[in-house]
Amino acid sequence: MTSSAVLFDQVAQALSDVIDPELGMSVVDVGLIYSAEKIADGQILIRMTTTTRGCPLSGLLVDAVRARVASLALAARVDVELTYDPPWSADMMRS
Repeated sequence: MTSSAVLFDQVAQALSDVIDPELGMSVVDVGLIYSAEKIADGQILIRMTTTTRGCPLSGLLVDAVRARVASLALAARVDVELTYDPPWSADMMRS
């Protein structure tokens, strides 16, 4: 397993308790987390989406993801980029 795959697995495991309040499932199970990568020494970038553009909970979700990953002490800085490319679809949900 590559180091980025290991990092993604660690992040995904940590985010399993960050729940999308509308769906009642973790942001990982909903398919909102697109990637996690170490972009510099001491810095991790998480790319994620929401189920719809303009989601009123996007700020809450981004803050929760950032805080949860920061609590892992994997990096001194955690940035979260909200993207809609590719757009989220129900096919991205884990069964």
